[in-house]
Amino acid sequence: MLREKLEIIAPVYNEEEVLHETLTRFNLLRENLANKNVDVSFLFVDDGSNDSTLEILRNASLNQLHLKVLSLSRNFGHQFALTAGLDHADADYIVIIDADLQDPPELIMDMLNLARKGFHNVYGKRRSRKSETWFKKITAALFYRFLSYMSDTKIPANTGDFRLITKPVHKAFCSMRERHRFIRGMIPWIGFTSIAYEYDRDKRFAGKTKFPFSKMFAFANNAIFSFSTKPILIATRLGLVTITLGFTGAVCIVYLKLFTNTPVPGLTATLTSLSIFSGIQILLIGLVGSYVARIFEEGKGRPLYLVNETHNLKCEIN
Repeated sequence: MLREKLEIIAPVYNEEEVLHETLTRFNLLRENLANKNVDVSFLFVDDGSNDSTLEILRNASLNQLHLKVLSLSRNFGHQFALTAGLDHADADYIVIIDADLQDPPELIMDMLNLARKGFHNVYGKRRSRKSETWFKKITAALFYRFLSYMSDTKIPANTGDFRLITKPVHKAFCSMRERHRFIRGMIPWIGFTSIAYEYDRDKRFAGKTKFPFSKMFAFANNAIFSFSTKPILIATRLGLVTITLGFTGAVCIVYLKLFTNTPVPGLTATLTSLSIFSGIQILLIGLVGSYVARIFEEGKGRPLYLVNETHNLKCEIN
């Protein structure tokens, strides 16, 4: 009986405090799955860490051939690190998971069982989020609701990148080379049969989050502009509303001037209206500019990432 292959992709950035525990739990999972006819390997993608993360992975890979390391030339960002890992993965089943242990690796066994039933994309859906602030929970809920309205692709709420995918999904994903990447939206866009696996998300085992509010805001902005053209449609409608209000105001002023003794609103009203409409125009130009900037970035044709070094992995070094 042929043994199945499963590869775990874990991007890391300054995770020296948690890596030893992560490796311990990954290896324990590997031992458990080995008894169930599954060969497990790990691919850690170091996203330009400036602590001892890469050194820990180097040392661990010396006597663990199933542990692969891909080090990028600098910090390219979480989504690009995940892309690098997926580009170099080769297995029947591929798992995407962060190394901070908020998503328990032990759940992979249950996700694999669902995939064996014919599901190509088993994505983790957060039932609860331990240690997260009320602000983050509220903003996350609002974000997914807004994204669902804006996007034509159905992106499940309360999900992250934690998921298990099969070869057809993996192959399709690797053919998508856009720069502005929102992986938890790109994979649902691909299609195939999907199922949610609900779980309780743990708090970080150690260290600090690498996603402050500024990065989360940029991430949300990228998700909206990458998966929807509705902002342009909204801008068009807003422009029509503005024109209608302006035309209505002009008709009212002409009527007051010609047919009544009511004084026409003076300079203050004019300047106020002018300021509001000018602000709307600048806002809409910026909106269109966001799409133009994305075209500019895509047109450069630069690689999504550059590889600095590898361990237990054969690939071209840039």
